Amino acid sequence: MIRRWRDFGALLALAATLAGCGGGGGSSGGTIASSSPTPTPSPAATCSLRARQDWAFGVLNEWYLFPETLPATLDPSPYATVGDYIDALTATARSQGKDRFFTYLTSIKEEDAYYNSGSTAGFGFRLSTDAAQKRAFVAESFEGAPASAAGMDRGDEILAIGETPGSLRAVSDIIAAQGTGGVSDALGPSTPGLTRTLRLSGPSGTREVTISKADYALQPVSSRYGAKIIDEGGRKIGYVNLRTFITTADSQLKTAFGQFQAAGVTDVIVDLRYNGGGLVATAQLLGDLLGRARFASEVQNRTTFRPEKSSNNETRYFQPQGQSVAPMRIAFIGTGATASASELTINSQIPYYQQNMALVGANTYGKPVGQVAIDRSECDDRLRVIAFATRNASGGGDYFTGLAGTVPVTCQAGDDFSHPLGDPQEASTRQALDFIEGKSCTPIPTGQTGQALAAKRQLLTPARATTAQREVPGLF
Repeated sequence: MIRRWRDFGALLALAATLAGCGGGGGSSGGTIASSSPTPTPSPAATCSLRARQDWAFGVLNEWYLFPETLPATLDPSPYATVGDYIDALTATARSQGKDRFFTYLTSIKEEDAYYNSGSTAGFGFRLSTDAAQKRAFVAESFEGAPASAAGMDRGDEILAIGETPGSLRAVSDIIAAQGTGGVSDALGPSTPGLTRTLRLSGPSGTREVTISKADYALQPVSSRYGAKIIDEGGRKIGYVNLRTFITTADSQLKTAFGQFQAAGVTDVIVDLRYNGGGLVATAQLLGDLLGRARFASEVQNRTTFRPEKSSNNETRYFQPQGQSVAPMRIAFIGTGATASASELTINSQIPYYQQNMALVGANTYGKPVGQVAIDRSECDDRLRVIAFATRNASGGGDYFTGLAGTVPVTCQAGDDFSHPLGDPQEASTRQALDFIEGKSCTPIPTGQTGQALAAKRQLLTPARATTAQREVPGLF
């Protein structure tokens, strides 16, 4: 079975998954997958609201990592949806910062489509908003999606949104009246065929585009800038930007690292700045690809469940691949949207690299726990439940306020929309290169969650996000 880190995703019938970052009401999320525990099958039952709520209550009582925070009883009658009831059950853990809407209900069909192939529906861009300045920017545009075909890309500012060219409404007015959530509402649900007109300003000038949402397969490693080799003063540095941890990332990562190995790369930049997480197995593969110098007897990470589920505990050792490299230094680029499987990847390398690795950019989200996903197939319900914690080989793993206080070296840097991702002149990429070259830097502040410390621009996620929007923060 499969585990997710942000939402460790077990993508099997009656599966268990792990999750790694925020989900639901907020920011990024993430999943990590490796083998997952076999959950107790749900009994045959109707799909009435009460039956589904009762099922959710039973699942949480069986699997929840923080059982002491659950109410002994809670009448589901006042709650209009299963999701609202789950939020009420987990309110105490949420108030303690342990479960920031990481436990939630989703669709089996929708999740399987996303984790297996990146299938989703939308315009295909990542949106960042600045509430104080009442502005919205395109942080990234995905190949093969409508936004890219319309010429939208990183650095474009969305000035106005309308259902038709004649109904454009200024983004500043939308945010003033409704907050940044109003921008999400204005862009509409993830329904293929839904059309919007956008007024844009950016490198290509001010213009209006009318685009329709469509189904597309999100590529975890961009064909434009996802993997490249930067020659910095004769030093070969591998750069890889991973958008999400899904099954199709595995072959793309192996191809990228195979190229690094063939080119004699000596150091690596792993850009996870917008990566909300994903499958644990893919996170562990990334660790293996960075671990050519590791022995098969060395621990990559450990997974621990509550005492009565301890038979599911697991120790994962490094499994170097044919494409693996042994970098002298690693720079991980992160932000408040970096969560779950992304944080697991970073944390797993700390015992082995210490001062020779750095977190560059901003503090991460802070989710050192993962989910199992229990299915109720007759209702297309998948309940993702925080059920385990992960730790690295040294036992480190309590980074609920982000990794900036855990990684030995951190370097503060901005997210520079004036340059493409992976460009040596882009602020975070430049700082990563400077770290690799041994230059000093300003540490990232600690003491608050990565969410709170992130820059003014925040990736926008709807209150009730789709699977893809949970795992790919800012996706529309």
